[in-house]
Amino acid sequence: MSRFLAYARQLIGEDDIAAVAEVLRGDWLTTGPTVEAFEHALASAVGARHAIVCNSGTAALYIAARAAGLKDGDAVIVPAVTFLATANANMLAGVDVVFADVDAQTGLMGVAEARAALERSGGRARAIYPVHLAGRVQDPAALSAFATANDLIVIEDACHALGTVYGNGSRVGACEHSLSACFSFHPAKTIAMGEGGAVTTNSDALAKEARLVRNHGMTRASQDFRNADLAFAADGQPNPWYYEASSISHNFRASDVNCALGLSQLKKMDGFVATRRRLMALYEKALAQLTPRVAFIPPSPGHAIGWHLCQVLVDFSGTDRRTVMEKLKACGIGTQVHYIPVHLQPFYRTRNPGLDLPGARRFYERTLSLPLYPAMSGSDVRRVVDALAGTLSD
Repeated sequence: MSRFLAYARQLIGEDDIAAVAEVLRGDWLTTGPTVEAFEHALASAVGARHAIVCNSGTAALYIAARAAGLKDGDAVIVPAVTFLATANANMLAGVDVVFADVDAQTGLMGVAEARAALERSGGRARAIYPVHLAGRVQDPAALSAFATANDLIVIEDACHALGTVYGNGSRVGACEHSLSACFSFHPAKTIAMGEGGAVTTNSDALAKEARLVRNHGMTRASQDFRNADLAFAADGQPNPWYYEASSISHNFRASDVNCALGLSQLKKMDGFVATRRRLMALYEKALAQLTPRVAFIPPSPGHAIGWHLCQVLVDFSGTDRRTVMEKLKACGIGTQVHYIPVHLQPFYRTRNPGLDLPGARRFYERTLSLPLYPAMSGSDVRRVVDALAGTLSD
């Protein structure tokens, strides 16, 4: 029987296992040197000045919001087609969310959709969150110009887009068109930490604040101490046990164990991305036989995508998505839907009664994610497309 092809999965090698085992045999399981090593390597890989690693992509989104100074009474613009975390992290930080529609063909928010959301924000919007769905980006330079013209901060939800390059060689994560970018290293993503995430930025001030938000709002930097009577000894030297919190936060730290895996995986990032691009090129060619019933969603011209998902648009007329997914599963092929538009979730629906975003609705009705991960082969792609063709012709 053919092996089951999940829609996504990690690829762990003996080198990854050895890296984790080395940390387990060492002195530091958390807040140790491997965390810092991973941060330096990640910043270098994406071309940013700073990388602040944390325990999930959700934590990265929360940290970025808090570190940017977003607060109660503020609002942020978030595309409706994204994972819950993009909206939830901001709500948990006390920031309201204004949902933007997306292009029905790509699932991405552009300037037109962002402008319409801004008009609905009542003047409270302070930031915009472009979501790089499946690894694709929607004109970051144009969104940045729009944000600047409207006094908005840009924070990228780049959880899908490690390895994506756009424009004239701009790397996602280098923050050429944003204040910060947020990544996820969940096992389904390009590199895996088990669970993990990071914020990248070129702002020294944001990086400093992000490190505080990551760790209870706590600092041990003597130059930042406010309670001189408690912090310093009679000779003016800081007391070695002393720490201080001028604000409060959660514990979002990542362990050395997770960062050892992340660091080992990061060394293979270029290979993983190249494999994903090769598989997607095969998908694009093979899926052409199913046009117009199935549409491959191409990247914008000149973009080199670090593909996280193989999303296609399917005309489900004459059948339904559940039936198609169940038939594919019976063939040993896993699929998924990315995503249910967030404004339709009960929590957000009660806050946005009657909100109609037709582009998001239309994209959701047709989207289906097919298997994509580095351990796949060209014959696996052929198997998926043949099974999809057979399922749709039943």
